[in-house]
Amino acid sequence: MFSNKYFKYLIVRVRNGVQVFDYTAKALKPHKPKGVETKVKHFIDYCKTKVIGGAGGNGCMSLSRVDKNEFAGPDGGNGGNGGHVIFQASTNVKSLSHLWPIMKGKNGKKGANRCCHGKNAPHTYIQVPLGTVLKSETGETLCYLDNLDGYFIAGRGGAGGKGNAFFASSTFTTPRIAENGAKGEERVVHVAMNTMAYAGLIGFPNAGKSTLLRAISRARPKVAEYAFTTLNPHIGMVIYDDQKQISVADIPGLIEGSHENRGLGIDFLRHIDRCSCLLFVIDLSREEPWTQLDLLKYELEQYQKGLSKRSHAVIGNKIDIPGAEDNLVSLREHVNLPVIGISGKYEIGIDELLTHLREMYDEYLGNDDTS
Repeated sequence: MFSNKYFKYLIVRVRNGVQVFDYTAKALKPHKPKGVETKVKHFIDYCKTKVIGGAGGNGCMSLSRVDKNEFAGPDGGNGGNGGHVIFQASTNVKSLSHLWPIMKGKNGKKGANRCCHGKNAPHTYIQVPLGTVLKSETGETLCYLDNLDGYFIAGRGGAGGKGNAFFASSTFTTPRIAENGAKGEERVVHVAMNTMAYAGLIGFPNAGKSTLLRAISRARPKVAEYAFTTLNPHIGMVIYDDQKQISVADIPGLIEGSHENRGLGIDFLRHIDRCSCLLFVIDLSREEPWTQLDLLKYELEQYQKGLSKRSHAVIGNKIDIPGAEDNLVSLREHVNLPVIGISGKYEIGIDELLTHLREMYDEYLGNDDTS
């Protein structure tokens, strides 16, 4: 293995008895100092919001006042239509943190005299990440925004009311009635991202997931010695020298019985379901570390069949602690998978991990370097 002028690794592999040469991009470690602010913006991949379309403007009831013509007739204008609330798929947003519990459209303007019609309200566009799923309160799928600039009208605006000039006729020359604008459509929408990140860090509390994410990206999840320091997922981006970026999510720690919704188990498992690849982080400071992997896979299978069989890797963390080397050997003997020993705190084995992550990503994309 060596580095060429394009700063990539040349790796020799054997495929079907033939030696082939593969290029794997090199990960670029964060070189800028991280911010000193303690405020962290949580990543949100699911929310429930009430959508209310804009109300239509009221019609005007007015009789014309013209000099020397007392029978000039009605001149009340119509009200404008209310604006729709539209969800639109976009690559400009990566989270649902900008959504509010209530998303309301703008109201149409009311009509005026002299047959002046009210202005239609502009539509309210809400950008959501590509691949967002919209569901009703009953669980029915309303729309799957998997196309760029695809949209879904979640709340239609109300129609504007008619003014009294609209009702004038040859037999009804002086109508003294006008309509109120219609209310906008209301509904509760469950918004969920189909894919949160490519890789998700799965493990029990205090396994070192947040420390690992800090070591490989510029993300700043909270790190402390007590359990459940991470209550919301955090996303970090791993950047490679060919400008590819791989998203890695720090999933809050699972506990035994999470599939029974102990603690916040179901919410945490829902985050895992939105990751394409799973990275099991095993604490090597504990005895019989392979039991952690068995319990984690059991919880995933109880939540959703086949979830633990997704493309994954096993990471033995805290290799710097005395006795961890022996536990790493035992873990490799009980697991029929490559196990990468690392220390997120002292950044030991990080290069090997990031190289393996990129290989998994390229395989996920079908080894298409142009994608």
